[in-house]
Amino acid sequence: MDRIVECVPNFSEGRRRDRIERIVAAIESVPEVAVLDVHADADHNRSVVTFIASPERVVEAAVRAVACAKELIDLRQHTGLHPRIGAADVVPFVPLRNVSMEECVELAHEAGERIWNELNIPVYFYERAALRPDRVNLEDVRRGGFERLREAVQKDAARAPDIGEARLHETAGACIVGARPLLIAFNVYLRTEDAEIARRIARAVRGRDGGLRFLKALGFKLDGRGMAQVSMNLTDYERTTLHHAFEAVRREAARYGVTVASSEIVGLVPQTAFDLAVSYWLQLENDPAHVTLERRIAAALERRERAPLHALFAIELARLIDSYQKRPAADQTRESCAELEMLRQQLEWAARALMQQDERAAEGDEAAMTNAISLALEVMSGTAETLAVLETLAEDVEMGHDEAEDWKTDLARSAQLARALVEHLRFFVRLRAGRILDEEFRAEHRARADDLVERARESVERIENALLE
Repeated sequence: MDRIVECVPNFSEGRRRDRIERIVAAIESVPEVAVLDVHADADHNRSVVTFIASPERVVEAAVRAVACAKELIDLRQHTGLHPRIGAADVVPFVPLRNVSMEECVELAHEAGERIWNELNIPVYFYERAALRPDRVNLEDVRRGGFERLREAVQKDAARAPDIGEARLHETAGACIVGARPLLIAFNVYLRTEDAEIARRIARAVRGRDGGLRFLKALGFKLDGRGMAQVSMNLTDYERTTLHHAFEAVRREAARYGVTVASSEIVGLVPQTAFDLAVSYWLQLENDPAHVTLERRIAAALERRERAPLHALFAIELARLIDSYQKRPAADQTRESCAELEMLRQQLEWAARALMQQDERAAEGDEAAMTNAISLALEVMSGTAETLAVLETLAEDVEMGHDEAEDWKTDLARSAQLARALVEHLRFFVRLRAGRILDEEFRAEHRARADDLVERARESVERIENALLE
């Protein structure tokens, strides 16, 4: 998926698992949509679903989820700690990969139009999708909850929805749709049942009351846990970090003689948020992103997926050499494999150097252009030498019948890939040489490339004939 939008709809149902699963199924019914996380809380009676999709699919999945919530949730019967005005209370769109915030605003508006036109649920827009400055903040839109808004919307024009009639849906209420950056929902549990202490801490740490700038917070008592909770949203987690929020709550709680029991992430968070916390607590001198094993693996795999043919050849040949060395074979085969390994290392170095030089050449560096052409010929020459060793393997190895077929297939694939590599690099040389003004240089290097291609083709033909005998 080249372009990814995250959608994090919040539903006013956190107790009946079967209903939550039906909403998730509605989202997953859209092709190429992936649900990443489902977080349900019984005390809040609320579920947060995180899913990703392309811009072309994400609105359909969101609308299906809202439609399902409309059928399953009756706000007249709903009770829970969390403020809400809708069965599908909040539906934010978040740009993740190759998608702009402006596009997410358009997606939010498209979703809002469909929710009203198809489901008859009025819609308010918030955050970046807000149509009015007084509706940017979610808490301003949701103030008073379903019960009060149901009355206010008919009397106060300032509370009318952005799309739809001035009334709430009888059972599904209204839906708040928006576009926003990544947000972290973070709860801290306190070793007290006193909700007033939690509310005082929330007021002290949140931005609107003079606390941390990019932090929103509320305090609750959770009967199901027998303790109080400070529930927070970090709207800019790089400037108000997880550890800043946690430490602020811990310090305020200490003023009341209360300790922190635990903390909880709601939904998903970027790895960067944890990196910042790790750096703070461990006082690291190096960047956690640079020493994380999983990130290094992912980066290596991504480089491999983007690698040009000459780099892929070195990777594939390394795998096949390892395969040859592990098979029962004559001494000549092992000697040939050692020679292949040396050639592979030389090829890999030249291939990497070629990639670097060609990147500089693309920026108009003529010296890099000539270096790239010379390196391409070096890779072609090394590949031709590799084919000569593969010829020796094909002619000299002695293997049992059961082993022979797989081994011959691998060796033939190596030879065929080598030929494809040489032919690809000839095109590369001819293309790049066309930008060199020196006619003698162009003719010499193109002729050399043609000779190497012919040599490679002849080698592969001899290898295939030897393997088929």
